[in-house]
Amino acid sequence: MPISAERQTASAVLMIRPAHFGSNAETLGSNYFQNAAPADADVAAKAQREFGALAARLGAAGVRVHSFQGQPGAPVPDEVFPNNWLSLHADGTAVLYPMMAESRRRERRPELLDALRRQHGYRVERIVDLTPLERQGKYLEGTGSLVLDRAQRIAYACVSPRTHPEALGEFGLELDYEIVAFEATDRDGRTIYHTNVLMSVGTRFVAICANAIRDAAERKELLDRLEASGREVIDLSFDQLHAFAGNLLALSASNREVIALSTAALASLDETQTDALGRYGELVAADIGTIEKHGGGSVRCMLAEVHLPQGAERDR
Repeated sequence: MPISAERQTASAVLMIRPAHFGSNAETLGSNYFQNAAPADADVAAKAQREFGALAARLGAAGVRVHSFQGQPGAPVPDEVFPNNWLSLHADGTAVLYPMMAESRRRERRPELLDALRRQHGYRVERIVDLTPLERQGKYLEGTGSLVLDRAQRIAYACVSPRTHPEALGEFGLELDYEIVAFEATDRDGRTIYHTNVLMSVGTRFVAICANAIRDAAERKELLDRLEASGREVIDLSFDQLHAFAGNLLALSASNREVIALSTAALASLDETQTDALGRYGELVAADIGTIEKHGGGSVRCMLAEVHLPQGAERDR
């Protein structure tokens, strides 16, 4: 189907209030940002309070927040991170993604697409289901694996156990994106599990820990591509990467842009960096320390951007 023009930033997000929360033993082996903790009532209650604070901060800044309750049955410890199983696009496409951990596959809730239609008037024109790739061991965890330049249709991705080259190719073919893949490691030389920990692409800026791309030629090629996009490149240190400063998200709100991030990420930035980001949007920060520590993800991971069109669905 034809591809619609798409803005870089969404004015609405989908969020999942976690019914259960704790570290996921199944994902600890590839997510070095995660610290083990039991999924007990105290940890879950803290995560729920942090979720509510972030949703409230975004709403007060003018972002439309579509919040859904988590699943009350069997524990789904990572359900607070819906961007890993779902992405929503301006041409009415919804993509469902193949997840590495079996426990995370329970997070997928296609019925939420119906809720977006019925309750909020969005159009879903087609569903691209990449989940059969799980049977081949080829994973692609949504906009965790993919950092999208939606306006120029480029998908940036660091290859990892959760981001398979062939799955990247399937996404590129289905959504008409150019794939720019590379390898990246943390300060201890370990493969970075998700690209959105490393970098974020806004309308007029890119925040990236360039030194995580250890191969000099590959790093230069990527930085050249980012600079050619016309954006200011804001370089992050490894300490800032580990504080989730790369895991931020630019959004639209009331004819302006906001940049959502955690208080830990904001505190890690120096004045030059905060001034640079401030040129491109209001910084909206929330304390999500429990979610960061035990979930291994930050603000961007908690937000599935809603780029879907609104209005009656077209005849197929």
